[in-house]
Amino acid sequence: MLRLNRVLLLGLVCLSGVVLADEKVAPKPDEKPPEPAKAEKQRPEIRQRHTWAEIQISGSLPEAVQQSGLLGDPADSMPSILERLKQAGRDRGIRGVILHIGTLDGGFGRLHELRTAIAAVRETGKPVWARMEDAGNKEYLLATACDRVLMPESGTLSLTGLRAEVTFYRGLFNLLSLQPDMLRVGAFKSAAEPYTRSEMSPEFREEMEAILDDQYGMLVSQIAERRGLTADSVREAIDVGLISAKRAVELKLIDRLTYEDEVPALIAEAAGAGITTNEVRIMDDYRKEKSSEELDLFSLLKILSGPAETEDSTKPRIAVLTLEGSITAGADPTSLLTGGGGIDSDRIVPIIHKLAKDANVKAIVLRVDSPGGSALASDLIWRALETSGKPVVASMGDVAASGGYYISMGAERIFAEPGTVTGSIGVLGGKVAIEGLMKKVGVTTSVISRGRNSGVMSMTTGFSDSERAAMQGMLDETYVQFTSKAAAGRKMEVAKLEALARGRVYTGRQALEIGLVDQLGTLADAIAHARTLAGDEQGELELDQLPKGGSPLDALLGRSEQAASPVAQLIQQLPEPLRPAIRYLPILELMTRENVLLLLPFDLQF
Repeated sequence: MLRLNRVLLLGLVCLSGVVLADEKVAPKPDEKPPEPAKAEKQRPEIRQRHTWAEIQISGSLPEAVQQSGLLGDPADSMPSILERLKQAGRDRGIRGVILHIGTLDGGFGRLHELRTAIAAVRETGKPVWARMEDAGNKEYLLATACDRVLMPESGTLSLTGLRAEVTFYRGLFNLLSLQPDMLRVGAFKSAAEPYTRSEMSPEFREEMEAILDDQYGMLVSQIAERRGLTADSVREAIDVGLISAKRAVELKLIDRLTYEDEVPALIAEAAGAGITTNEVRIMDDYRKEKSSEELDLFSLLKILSGPAETEDSTKPRIAVLTLEGSITAGADPTSLLTGGGGIDSDRIVPIIHKLAKDANVKAIVLRVDSPGGSALASDLIWRALETSGKPVVASMGDVAASGGYYISMGAERIFAEPGTVTGSIGVLGGKVAIEGLMKKVGVTTSVISRGRNSGVMSMTTGFSDSERAAMQGMLDETYVQFTSKAAAGRKMEVAKLEALARGRVYTGRQALEIGLVDQLGTLADAIAHARTLAGDEQGELELDQLPKGGSPLDALLGRSEQAASPVAQLIQQLPEPLRPAIRYLPILELMTRENVLLLLPFDLQF
């Protein structure tokens, strides 16, 4: 009954609505017809805001995508910054981009990737400006890829050039009665020199001079080209080194003295067309991933569990496998050699095996940023890639040397950045005997042994003649394996490859000239080539970024990886300026766990 009443009521309302509508349409006879409606006044034009995207670039920018934490946003990584730049170029609502460049920790490889991405944004017709408070070599080189470089009046441009500092510990070891006993294969394999010498050998100095010459040449030419200056004027500025912002404007190294609050007015001025400062909008942290402010139980569990190591996707895809840090045959969560996490074969080899069995994976792209490490782990990773049955393309970042080159050399094509540090095809092994130091503090050791070479891995004493011969024989054999596999991968005679090896280090440009790499290019170039090998000219295959990050829950429960070593913890507690002085000490610790090392002989900072 109630429902029927509602239907009747609705009908009456509808009928009354019709009557009212009829009354409006048909006026009464004695009423004058309504006057024609006057034309509406033209509304004032609503102008769209002039929107720019601001992206902050600072820190180490690791190669792997960083996962969200419990208490903060995920850290920026190279993939995330490159993706945000790409989105800004495509976003129709964005008129330009401002890069807020802070202190950078990386090498020429990462800078080339970023400069290429900036150039891609500029090719869309959108201006890209750089804003810095202070700048060193790396920060300024990145800024020169932009259309304008801005700095406050109080800023300083520290364009000091390149400098390689190698710390030698032989004097300290003598003082402490420690006996370094190091062996190597390759005249240029100088990774042990910090422990056995008090200065560079002629071969070490020769390769360092060649690398610095090439990278210094790139620094000068890239600045000169983008700033419209002569190479001589750039070199003169570098020789001054510390340049005030005001003087930098006079030298045409930067464009304008500008504080942050003055940027909107500068954008309005450059836009013209009557744009006012109030119409300028700057989107801070454009497209930066944020953690949810409201953390429900489901979100908390998702963060704690972390991503799966490989997703069981049924879609055809290309796997992008990032290998960053020192190489070990076991877990190595922190790498003081590169600043990133380590590459352990126990984790990486199973990932490659799973990709090999997955019919939906059409190609594998390696992104390698590693100075090397364990010869065994390097070979296991190389073998897994070699037998995967998938097209493999390698892309080298800042460093892909020694073991880092080893795991790359099985790829069908190797891409390197112009400033990549690569090569170092050589072998190292040895130990530091502590018996002398122990005796100084009253500690003695008695030994009972069976077997002529039972003490070959003992850290108490140095090598006997027999032990030294056994260790050198193993190093020689590893070197033959390294050079033979490298020659096969490069389709080069072994003798020719060996002449280029001998532990010598090259830049990406130098490696291209001698045939150790195939092409200069970015990770995007390597992915494009992998698409070609996979028959994906239309770019339809999705990308699968691997390995996935670990979970905070594993870390809380102690199931992630081994804790940082005492040496690592000590170095992390030191002030930043003091850390380079003991940069090589973790190698000694690695030697206690690995018989044979494929390791870069230095860490080049600029």
